[in-house]
Amino acid sequence: MTTTDLSPARQSSAAGFSGQSRRAMVDSQLRTSGVNEPWVLAAMAALPREDFVPEAARAGAYTDRATPLGNGRFLAAPLVHGRMLAEAAPTLADKALLVSGGSDYLAALLRPLVGSLEVVDVADLAGARLAGPYSLIVVDGAGEELPASLAGALAADGRLVTGLVERGVTRLATAARVGDALAFLPLAEIGIPVLAEFAAPRRWSF
Repeated sequence: MTTTDLSPARQSSAAGFSGQSRRAMVDSQLRTSGVNEPWVLAAMAALPREDFVPEAARAGAYTDRATPLGNGRFLAAPLVHGRMLAEAAPTLADKALLVSGGSDYLAALLRPLVGSLEVVDVADLAGARLAGPYSLIVVDGAGEELPASLAGALAADGRLVTGLVERGVTRLATAARVGDALAFLPLAEIGIPVLAEFAAPRRWSF
């Protein structure tokens, strides 16, 4: 039988390693890539990423790439979430919606920064009854096409932060509502986990 050492010394060592990893993430991944908002750095420095990945993936939770969660889902790299938070600029006045890509990490970062947060898994979005309008919508992943329901749920003066897939390249983007549609502003090319649910319909070509 295999046993796990849960002694205070072992727990203290693990906590120390986690804290060091988070400080290194902030200093070597976020700050060096232009994420310098104090509130973003504080939020990400305080939240253990290893609590949001499978046990076998904990050692790699702070690497600068997406961490597999299983079933085709991923926890995006720290820089992705840092940039998303910075672009979202959440406030306590926001009624927010998060479309989750399979991890609760971004929800845990956002929740204390907004007035209210509704979380819907991307796999459940099509059948969800959204309680909009939302002043802020964040999509934790990249898609080729976002469903019309998100445009309808966004307030007229609201903002949306997402990843976009264009010709196989993922980019961080913001969007505003224009009529019944979304107008996107691509910002930076960055590796964002792709959401299969937001793939564009395949069209015939000759």
